[in-house]
Amino acid sequence: MNPYLYFAVFISGMTSLAIEMLASRLLGPDFGTSNLVWASIIGLILIYLALGYFIGGRWADRSPHLRTMYTVLAWAAFTAGLPPLIARPVLWAAADAFDQLDIGVWAGSFAAVLVLFCIPIILMGTVSPFAIRIAITDPSRAGEVSGRIYAISTLGSFVGTFLPTLVLIPTIGTTLSFLAFAGLLNLVALVGLWKSAGWRSILPWLWMPVVLVLLALLWGGAPTKKSPEQIYETESEYNYIQVLNRDGYRMLRLNEGQGIHSIYHPDTLEYGGPWQQFLVAPFFNDAPYDPGQVQSMAIVGLAAGTVAHQATAVFGKIPIDGFEIDPKIIQIGQKYFNMNLPNLNAIAQDGRYGLKHSHNRYSMIVVDAYRPPYIPWHLTTREFFEMAREHLTPDGVIAINVGRSPSDRRLVDGMAGTLRSVFPSVYVMDVPNSFNTIVYATLKPTRLENLYANFEYLGTAGAHPLLWAAVDTTLQNLQPTPDSRTVYTDDLAPIELITNQLVLDFVISGGVEELK
Repeated sequence: MNPYLYFAVFISGMTSLAIEMLASRLLGPDFGTSNLVWASIIGLILIYLALGYFIGGRWADRSPHLRTMYTVLAWAAFTAGLPPLIARPVLWAAADAFDQLDIGVWAGSFAAVLVLFCIPIILMGTVSPFAIRIAITDPSRAGEVSGRIYAISTLGSFVGTFLPTLVLIPTIGTTLSFLAFAGLLNLVALVGLWKSAGWRSILPWLWMPVVLVLLALLWGGAPTKKSPEQIYETESEYNYIQVLNRDGYRMLRLNEGQGIHSIYHPDTLEYGGPWQQFLVAPFFNDAPYDPGQVQSMAIVGLAAGTVAHQATAVFGKIPIDGFEIDPKIIQIGQKYFNMNLPNLNAIAQDGRYGLKHSHNRYSMIVVDAYRPPYIPWHLTTREFFEMAREHLTPDGVIAINVGRSPSDRRLVDGMAGTLRSVFPSVYVMDVPNSFNTIVYATLKPTRLENLYANFEYLGTAGAHPLLWAAVDTTLQNLQPTPDSRTVYTDDLAPIELITNQLVLDFVISGGVEELK
């Protein structure tokens, strides 16, 4: 038994899965993290590994030596550190292409980056066949040895699944994480060469760790994107995050960055987009409905606090629970978007879990987590809305931001149908100059005439201009409530299927939406 051989198999398995996880983060800022992206990454890496197993088996039979295996492992390690550096110019071009909706360049860049993982993954795939061929000295124990090696490799893969996501990416970033795993695997390979063939055998390969260290020093801190208006970027467990400064407006962009998730300016609250349209929700209740009747609010998808700022200005310092799954976004909101409202309780939790375990009831629940392709399916189902209903006051309302394309309203129709299975009254408005629709639902039966009457009341009652303008915009852009029989459930909610088509329609249409 060769313990170091098994250790090398463990590290190789860990690195191969870590590269897969890091590949998704490398691609995420420019291509998103939809299931299509994940399927492409996983599918190609499985093909690369299959090629590695096939090549490794034949290679190991021809040269069943530890020196050969560790030399292959050294090259696998070195090439594993190169993709984020070689790909950087390609990714910058992809980011520009996506901003300009040049689908040809964008798709070509995606394919080019995936090809970069071919060599290191194929080489890492050769390690298990090599290790099995070398470790089997007694044919009667071939099954036992093979099972042990695959088990150890799989345990390494388990560690490689969580270590980059939970530890390395949030602390040192994607590029340095690639280089860290590459450096560790390279060290394991060189020590293996030294143990199996003597110290002279490592001399031809000592340039590899030197080059990896130099690359880390030179390129480790380079920006992921080159947006001229960018003032901050970082990575968290959940997102690639950008803060832009455009003519005095702070804007929050996530991942590939077509949409603006939050916006802030110290001198105005009127930003257009969907945020202020949420404020309309309570005024579907019987007139006259005074803004002072709104006593509390929950926001699922707080982001950097645009809705919270506007709601505080309109309704006063009401208690607001803001659920945001990414704690880094909360920190950025507090630092760059003045999200320091004393009445705002920013909660770093998944919105469904946080709302379910809240002990509060709310006049309004705002769900602003729907941005294709980032639509959490568990926030679209009848069970979620039944749970939300239990957290509303008797005159409570829920308002939801839903994406669509110019030719595809299936998601809007499905959400309206699902809400109608839970709430007695549902209303729909399209946000002007965007691909966003706000769907409102009231806990008690209401009529559309209530909104018209409240619009007149707000005009005479001295309501905040932002609120009056938001109601006016809603009235001008009301849509017929779809007579949809679709009901999404926890058992069946084909959201990814719909949003993939929405994104494709959006890109092909050539439309540009600045505010989401």
